[in-house]
Amino acid sequence: MVIMKRLVLASSLLLSVCLGHAQQQKILADKILAQIGGNIILQSDIDNAIRDYKRNEDPSVGSQLPPDPECQFLKTMLTRKALVIQAERDSLPVSDEEINGKLDNQIRYFVSMAGGREEFERNAGKTIYQFREDNRPYMRDQMLSQNMQQKIVSSVKITPEEVEAYYNQIPKDSLRYYESQLEISEIVMHPKANKDVEDLLIEQLLGYKKEVESGKRKFVDLVKLYSKEPGASESGGMFTMNRLSKQVDPAFTSAAFRLKDGQISPPVKSAFGYHLIQMVTRVGDDATVRHLLLIPPISDADIKITVDSMETVRKYILDKKITFSGAVSVYNEDDQLKYTGGNYVNQEGSTSVTYDQIQDPTLLTSIKNMQPGDISTPQVFQDPNNNRGQNSSVRLIYLRSKSEPHRENLKDDYDKISARALQLKQEKVMNEWIQKHIPTFYVHLDKNASKGCPALTEWQKVSDELDNGQQTVVN
Repeated sequence: MVIMKRLVLASSLLLSVCLGHAQQQKILADKILAQIGGNIILQSDIDNAIRDYKRNEDPSVGSQLPPDPECQFLKTMLTRKALVIQAERDSLPVSDEEINGKLDNQIRYFVSMAGGREEFERNAGKTIYQFREDNRPYMRDQMLSQNMQQKIVSSVKITPEEVEAYYNQIPKDSLRYYESQLEISEIVMHPKANKDVEDLLIEQLLGYKKEVESGKRKFVDLVKLYSKEPGASESGGMFTMNRLSKQVDPAFTSAAFRLKDGQISPPVKSAFGYHLIQMVTRVGDDATVRHLLLIPPISDADIKITVDSMETVRKYILDKKITFSGAVSVYNEDDQLKYTGGNYVNQEGSTSVTYDQIQDPTLLTSIKNMQPGDISTPQVFQDPNNNRGQNSSVRLIYLRSKSEPHRENLKDDYDKISARALQLKQEKVMNEWIQKHIPTFYVHLDKNASKGCPALTEWQKVSDELDNGQQTVVN
């Protein structure tokens, strides 16, 4: 299951902006290594998984590529596809809403890592909507395999005695050494532009709209001259969208799909600023639009108002009128923090982070001067997730906990040790289930693929028996 988890990580990264490179590699001559049911596994699938694994190795947690990576990854892919088939047999539910939610969360993260939607789409070579639809089948299979795996091991429990026995068999010089572990929460507010400034932008947009509708100017020319969207001078503000996509601001989507071909909207306020939208063409829930974006500039006075508001929130928390978690729910305006309850998470999604996993230098500096339980004063910082104005946001930082560097022990690290002991027990149950159920699947392996790979012995045995007509698949 360790390899299984790493494969999920590596394969999930196929959704990242690095996917374009991985797909280019697959243009080369390919080879079928295995088939299970109606699913095939290609040599390029193994090569890409190994490449992604290497790129994302984390030596700090002891993750290393196994000595026989092709063998182990092929076994893992066979296992995952077997789990998908069994999940379908057992009619395990995976709804479109769940798939959409997972895809949206993945893409939201990758867009942030790429530095914005335009950069993401440029690297991926396709729109977010196209990217999302292309990866939907894979996400469905990933979720089905995970659900089936959970069904198999859901009844596996671990006792304190088993945890202690597991800990005691670890050589003392092999016990893990932990750097300081931090738990950090944040509340972020985005400064708002002065209403007079917003009114001025609306008047500008109305003027542009009038010029286009009177035939004096072309919409695309105005976009290239005045739009504040990155890349608008090259793209002319054009992009494709889908009514059901959650990647586009709801107000923008609503306004766009009220338009007829060639029609221009009145000024539309979104999370990014103010838009004029022109419908280029529409077919059902799919549309191609152009838009002109103006972003209200944020002044120092606007930032000061937000700082004062955040100071009021801080006072509420210190006076125990509201908890920090409650304040996150009420006052936080950062989209990513909404999905983590205000908690700072590392790339694996854990809320327990080390200093070197904190990628924001200003956050890192602040944390080093804080003690557990401290809540910072409001801080102005350059926020890459804030597409408004000058990218300045204001935040409160809460240092929930901080552990000192130490060698692993049962007192301080029982939960971590227990989780590893449970994982080993679940792996045993999982491996036993797979060995028992391999004969229930149609399997064909290329003999060269399994040569010198003891991990594939049972898979090859079933493949040989099916090829020789000695066995039929039992459902």
